[in-house]
Amino acid sequence: MKTKHRKTLTAVYRHPTASGIVFADIEALVIALGGVVREGDGSRVAFDLGEGARLYLHRPHPGKEAKKYQVEDVRAWLDERGVTP
Repeated sequence: MKTKHRKTLTAVYRHPTASGIVFADIEALVIALGGVVREGDGSRVAFDLGEGARLYLHRPHPGKEAKKYQVEDVRAWLDERGVTP
């Protein structure tokens, strides 16, 4: 995992929840962890990380930063998969 991905992972686990994380950085983190990012209808994105490990989010628009609730969803999803910073 590159340093940029480690920084993103650390930001996802930061308390209080960070609001300035770029959504594309979260996508890159999932790919670096061996996952797959699938495009859905409209702005919907599915993150796959192993068997039965799918998370659906909507890509933010017009901005590029993930909302706090999205970061919290990603954190919980990664916790379930055993991924920690």
